[in-house]
Amino acid sequence: MHHHANTPRPHRRALVAAIVGALCVTLSACSPEPMPVPTTTPSPTALPAGDGVLTIGTLFPTTGATTFLARAQDAGVELAVREINEAGGVNGKPVVVYHRDSGDASTTKAESSFEDLVAKKVDVVIGPSSSVLAERLLPKVIAAGVVMISPSATSPVLSTLKDQGMLFRTIPSAALEGSALAEAVGKDRKVAVIYYLDDADRALRDQLAAGLDKVGSTLVASEAFSATINDADKIVSVLTKAEPDVVILASPFNAMSKNKAIISALAKAKFAGSKLWLTSQNLADYSQELPKGTLTDAYGILEGAVPDAAFQKRVKSADPAVKDYRYAAEAYDATILAALAAIVAGNDSGRAVAATLQTVSASGIKCTSFGECLDVLKTRDDIDYDGISGPIGFDDAGDPHPATYGLYRYGADNRFKLVGTVVAG
Repeated sequence: MHHHANTPRPHRRALVAAIVGALCVTLSACSPEPMPVPTTTPSPTALPAGDGVLTIGTLFPTTGATTFLARAQDAGVELAVREINEAGGVNGKPVVVYHRDSGDASTTKAESSFEDLVAKKVDVVIGPSSSVLAERLLPKVIAAGVVMISPSATSPVLSTLKDQGMLFRTIPSAALEGSALAEAVGKDRKVAVIYYLDDADRALRDQLAAGLDKVGSTLVASEAFSATINDADKIVSVLTKAEPDVVILASPFNAMSKNKAIISALAKAKFAGSKLWLTSQNLADYSQELPKGTLTDAYGILEGAVPDAAFQKRVKSADPAVKDYRYAAEAYDATILAALAAIVAGNDSGRAVAATLQTVSASGIKCTSFGECLDVLKTRDDIDYDGISGPIGFDDAGDPHPATYGLYRYGADNRFKLVGTVVAG
């Protein structure tokens, strides 16, 4: 299991141990007691008891600019809840789920939906998709004692927040994408990067530079663009002088018009085909956006596992309208992990689930489904759930390690297809 340096939170396993110790002291239920606890030492606060029913809320964008992300994630949660309940539920009771709209970051829909979920007494929120909304909701999450697990918020900033151990994600931080790209590009390459001036793409650029160094390649040029720095031909002409073998475009989906201009300028300058790499935020279907053949043989990577046909079929059974399976596996795994944490803690409160999530995701007996993990728990108390999306293994920042990425290649129709997998971190 990997650990971030300089994370502001206490080690989560230590927190669990401290809480168990506190419960032994307050309930006198653990015998024999290994050592006396001095009365002058304040014992850690015991976890609040749950109400006996694990209640989950989802917060995905069914309105706004990113509605395409919602359906698969909602279906992933719905599927997990169905399978958990078919296996007997959590601590003898069926799991309850409520679905709510997060909207996008331009509205306050997420805040009002979260308040509504709190009124429904949710213990866990799966979502939101947006890193901006995750950061915005965090104070409310902490105050409500609800644990938040995002299947798709990738901003590196989330790893550094003082979240009192209440924020997790089943998708890797964008900071690891640079390492994954370096692994995919390989050694002895001269690489140029064009990156958007935002936190995620700056972090990607820095991580890429370090990763290329490790694999034996070189970053020969690095050009930024933004809403105001957007002369595509000028940016590309600077890169041309560095004579790169590979050009990586790191930019967000919402910069689509600028992305298209830069891709077109790169194609004109003969940096198309297998020389061009896209990143997770701009890997998209460009069949209606660019002339046919513009992206032939270009590569891209996308965080998260690609669900196999069997899992896709299960997701479709939860929602037959699902066509894009992005983040369905991460949402499913977030739900399974929350349920397993509540079972191991013997407590469905948000704080109990939060305190136990790291424990059930790493360093125990490996199990790869809810049912299999229940079987292990009959004889052992330490499991390591490895999910559909990968091994997960939460670190002290609530991030999954290692990180799994799909490797994709474009066809002449400007659509991408899976050709492999890259693992980083």
